[in-house]
Amino acid sequence: MKNACLKTTLAMTAGVLGGQALAAGYALNEQSISGMGTSFAGRSSAADDASTLFGNPAGMARLQREEASFGIAAIHARTDISHTSSPSHVSGSNDGDMVPFTAVPMGYYVKPLDEKWAVGVGIYVPFGMISDYENGFEGRYFGDYSEVRVITVQPTVSYRFNERLSIGFGPTINRIDGQLESASLNSFTPGTNDGRVKVKGDDTALGFNVGVLYEFSPHTRAGITYHSKVKYKLEGDTRLSGGTFALLGADRKYDASLKLQTPESVDFSVTHALDDQWTLYAGATWTRWSRFEALVIENAGLPLALQGSALDPVVEDQHWHDTWAYAVGAAYKLSPQWTLRSGVAFDQSPTNNVDRSPRIPSGDRTAVSLGLAWNPSDDVTLDFAYSYLWEEDTKLNRSSPSRGAYSARYENRAHGFGAGLTYRF
Repeated sequence: MKNACLKTTLAMTAGVLGGQALAAGYALNEQSISGMGTSFAGRSSAADDASTLFGNPAGMARLQREEASFGIAAIHARTDISHTSSPSHVSGSNDGDMVPFTAVPMGYYVKPLDEKWAVGVGIYVPFGMISDYENGFEGRYFGDYSEVRVITVQPTVSYRFNERLSIGFGPTINRIDGQLESASLNSFTPGTNDGRVKVKGDDTALGFNVGVLYEFSPHTRAGITYHSKVKYKLEGDTRLSGGTFALLGADRKYDASLKLQTPESVDFSVTHALDDQWTLYAGATWTRWSRFEALVIENAGLPLALQGSALDPVVEDQHWHDTWAYAVGAAYKLSPQWTLRSGVAFDQSPTNNVDRSPRIPSGDRTAVSLGLAWNPSDDVTLDFAYSYLWEEDTKLNRSSPSRGAYSARYENRAHGFGAGLTYRF
C-alpha cells in the first residue's frame, strides 16, 4: 500500500510536467497556428499576428491594426510497444493506442493604442496531457490513465522605443488540474483482483512572460522571450479502493498536497526576408527542466501505521536535465493572397532511462511541418498547418516490491493539424 500511494502520487507531478503534443519536456508548443507551419522557428521574431502575444509580447508593437486570432490544434498520436517483460504472474496487453485524439485551443486579442503602445490578452494551454491505456494494460501498476492541463490567461502590454527596439510584458494567471490513475497489485493474488488508485489535484498560480524585439533593418529582426517558472501547490486527494486496500481497511480518501515548479524557458529566434517572396526563420529554445530534481509530497490523515513512513513525507529523486530545442523554417509568398510555410525542429527529452515511466515514455524527437496562409482580404487571414513528429526509441525498466516489474521499448509518433483565423478591425 505504501508503494502504491507513493508511485501514484509521484506520477501526478510527473504527469503535470508531461503529456505534450509536439514539444520536448512535455511543454505544449501549440500556441500559434501560423508558427506551427514553420515548426515554430520564428516564434520570438516573426510577429505575424496576434499570437505574438505568447511568442514575444514585444511583437505586438509591430501590428498596425486591432486584431483577434483564434485557433485550434488537434493531435493524433500512436505508440508501438515491443520487447515487453513482466513477472510471470502478471499478464496484460500492450496495444500502445493510449493517447486519444486531442484538441488544443488558443485565442488572442491585440489593440494598438498609438504608434508606441499596444495592449492585448491571450488564452492558451502551455502544458497538458492525456493518456488512457486499455483495460488490462501490462504496465497498469505504473500508471494507466493520466489527464492534466494548464490553462493560462495573459494580459499584456508592449512599448516601441523607436523604429528598431520594442519590449513587451505580461503576467500569467495559470490554472492547473489533473487526474491520474493506476492499478494496484494484489499482494495475496498477484495479477488478479487489482486495487485502484486515483489522484486528483488543482491550483492557481502566477508567472510572467517578457520579450524584446530588435529590428536590424526592415528585412531582419531578432527576438528573445523569457517565460518564467511557475510555482504550484496542488491540493487534492488520493483515493484507494478495492484489492489489498479493502482487505487492510485503507479503502478511502487521503488529503494530499505537493509543491512543484513548471520550468522557465528562453526562446531566441531570427527572421530574415530575402526578398518580397522568401522569408527565413531560425530559432532555439532552452528549458530549465533540471529544476525537477526531486518530489516532496505531504499526505495528511494517514493511518498511524504509515505516519513517519516513506509517505510522510514522500521524497523521490527525478534528476531531469535541461534541454535545447532547435528549429529552422521558411515562408514563400505565392501571391498577395497565398503564403506557403515549412519547417523542421529537433527537441531533446529531459527524461532518462532510469526514471522513465509509462506515463512519460518520451525520447528525443524530430518534427517536420507544412503551413498555408490564405488572405481573402486585408481584414482576414486563414492559417492551416500540419506537423509530423517521430521520436527515437525509448526504453522503460521499472520495478517495485509492491508493483512488480515492467520493461518495454516505446516508439512514439504523432500527427498534428492546426487551423486558425485572424480578423483585423
